[in-house]
Amino acid sequence: MEETKTAVPAKFKDIVATIEAMSVLDLHELVKVLEEKFGVSAQAAVAAAPTGGAAAEAGEEKSAFTVELTGAGEQKIAVMKVVKEVLALGLKEAKDLVDGAPSVLKEAMKKEDAEDFKKKLEAAGAKVTLK
Repeated sequence: MEETKTAVPAKFKDIVATIEAMSVLDLHELVKVLEEKFGVSAQAAVAAAPTGGAAAEAGEEKSAFTVELTGAGEQKIAVMKVVKEVLALGLKEAKDLVDGAPSVLKEAMKKEDAEDFKKKLEAAGAKVTLK
């Protein structure tokens, strides 16, 4: 299959250029702002996608997990260290993710890796959910 590129209209060129220059953390923050401002969810399209029926879901074990930090707890510094170590981030990026809780830390992780990450975060005092 050949991928076709959509031409960027002139009125959006500056916006697209700004978005292209953003870091992942800035993009994450922008998505959160847009979700709150317009009352939409970036995940709604994924959840609404056809899945093949409930019977197919019941027979299959989920293979990709999302690790979500729901709360940093009392030991924010310890949680930041775990996030920094596991995600190979800088200190500022790890701090921004922890301070921005609830936030998605990593998507599409293998079950074992996600559970290990969750255990490390919980040991540091964080509240975590796997989705």
